Amino acid sequence: MPRMTGSRYFAEAMKGYGVTHLFYVNTIVPPAMLEMDKVGVTRVITHGEKAAAYMADGYARASRRPGICLCQDIGTTNLAAGLRDAHMAGSPVIAITGGQNDQPRYRHAYQNAEDFTAWDGVTKANYSVDTVDRFGDLLRQAFRVSTSGAPGPVHLALRGNAGQMLEREADFDLVFEQRFTHFPAFRPEAEPSAVKAAVAALTEAAKPIIVVGGGAVSSGAGAEIIKFAEMMSIPIATSLHAKALVPDGHPLAVGVPGSYSRWCANMAVAASDLVFFVGSRTGGQVTNGWQIPKIGTRTIQLDIDPEELGRNYPNIVSLHGDARITLQKLIAAVDAQPRRAEWLEQVRGYVSDYWAECEPLRNSDAVPIRPERIGKELEEWLPADATLVTDTFHATLWTAQMTRLKAGQNYVRCAGSLGWAFPATLGAKAALPNKPVIGFTGDAGFYYHMAELETAARMHLNVVMVVNNNYSGGVAETAKFDASVNLAKVADSMGCVGFRVEKPADIRKALDKALAAGRPALVELLGDAAIRAKRGWVPPAISGE
Repeated sequence: MPRMTGSRYFAEAMKGYGVTHLFYVNTIVPPAMLEMDKVGVTRVITHGEKAAAYMADGYARASRRPGICLCQDIGTTNLAAGLRDAHMAGSPVIAITGGQNDQPRYRHAYQNAEDFTAWDGVTKANYSVDTVDRFGDLLRQAFRVSTSGAPGPVHLALRGNAGQMLEREADFDLVFEQRFTHFPAFRPEAEPSAVKAAVAALTEAAKPIIVVGGGAVSSGAGAEIIKFAEMMSIPIATSLHAKALVPDGHPLAVGVPGSYSRWCANMAVAASDLVFFVGSRTGGQVTNGWQIPKIGTRTIQLDIDPEELGRNYPNIVSLHGDARITLQKLIAAVDAQPRRAEWLEQVRGYVSDYWAECEPLRNSDAVPIRPERIGKELEEWLPADATLVTDTFHATLWTAQMTRLKAGQNYVRCAGSLGWAFPATLGAKAALPNKPVIGFTGDAGFYYHMAELETAARMHLNVVMVVNNNYSGGVAETAKFDASVNLAKVADSMGCVGFRVEKPADIRKALDKALAAGRPALVELLGDAAIRAKRGWVPPAISGE
């Protein structure tokens, strides 16, 4: 094994694992960062640790490879806070930080605190790297853990507040397992008996429906889901994470169910007699607080993590396996192909009625701009190969409800941390330099990490960031922002280009100019603060209506 510094090994490992970008706040492992330049790994210095974590998260979800973020000891809890979204979304982000040193420990050293355990709640694994000799095997383990099973974050704490331990030499094995450069690292398949039982139950059901979750996205199972649903005549609802996996124009697609949802999807799930969850953790958002479907509904569940099977809805059949591989087995096991004309007509009626209700609002020329119109403009303008990255709350609500996606387009959504979208959009662009990457957030979300406009300009991350600015953060009754702030001018002053739009008819022209600008662009849409998105529909027996 060759002998080298930990800094040099770190650079070789990043190259070996196919990592193209690191996202970090200075100062952390400075000699290693110089080594990165020698192997062609791009260093993206951010203006905050949370932004670095969000960029790494966006990079991971867009590239299907682990994203790497770093900071020194004093910033570790900031970085850990940024990993909460990756943890909730099941995104393989590897965080590397400075840590403790024996000599100053427990002596009130400057910028020092015992915060290692803060990482336990937001990671799959939390490792303390106590000697340079252990850095190699623990870094490999970080890649292994983050990409295996259900993907998720991992933390490595290096000795020294800035990871100075990597300046020492050790004998390193330069073996980087290609299996763990991407996810899923392994594709287990469900037991044949369970596959047979699932097909039999779905064949016999009168009104089955498929609910697709983020695990199916991680698996790349879109084509298999559509093929199986077509063979079995089963409607498909897609969670927010899986929104782009089944094109909205497909005749079996019913939209997004749950709390941030279309009512047509909730009605379809509520009316079903058997729900097949594919790669879904059956959490509170996709089920609208476990009301859609109601507890007691017959369910089948397919997941790569056996601990999720039956967690919230007891299964009549549990399928432990990778979504794509197991769906291929399900397809092969289909004998009879049922025709459910009445059920499909019922579901398509929900979808048709939903869009008939929405169209007048989507076509509104009102000023300030209605968010429904913004959703429609995004839908009709998005390039064929675009990735749309959305923030939480109203940004996700409006795109879930009002923006239909086509085959070939991608959708990456925040798992819950307001402000995530802008840095995540930059991270996604780093992963997809030759494809259009569009971010969407509101004014409240954009204010979180507005400083990263400078990062975008400096690093030539030419995204189009769309901001629905209603000067209220979506809660005009309790918080109003300064209406004299012009976000487009802020973007101009920080090396980007800004476009301000006051009328719906001008949205498309501004988006076209932003995409063609050749530098990072912000499109500020002056939105109506009085409009609220509808929350998830529930049956009258539950809602009391």
